[in-house]
Amino acid sequence: MDFPIRLQPGLWPILILFGVRPGNATVRLDGDHLVALFGFFRAETSVANIARWDITGPYRLWRAVGVRRTLGTHDLSFGGSAHGGVRLHFREPVRIGPFHVTDLYLTVDDLEGLGAALAAQGIAGQDLRTRR
Repeated sequence: MDFPIRLQPGLWPILILFGVRPGNATVRLDGDHLVALFGFFRAETSVANIARWDITGPYRLWRAVGVRRTLGTHDLSFGGSAHGGVRLHFREPVRIGPFHVTDLYLTVDDLEGLGAALAAQGIAGQDLRTRR
């Protein structure tokens, strides 16, 4: 199953800096394996390494776009829009470029669909979004 990362049109000047273009910003859940591509960046892990997931957001635009970390944490975001994201919590850190990541945020277009696909794999999760 493929889940494209939502790419907000007005953000193309920023996204292109990360090598992002349609077709290379996606999350693939294939049996017991998950691969997330975001331009020049790639995250790969076994489904068994995903402890849980959450749907979060919406985000402030300046906190949502590109490949970014939160200071003082071991998270990483693959963000193409501010509409929200699925946060994966890993049992063991995943190496993404120079980083060892414990949590990965993915701003896929179909947040509920990715959550449901992970739940179908037996991974617990919940929707933490605030309703406005």
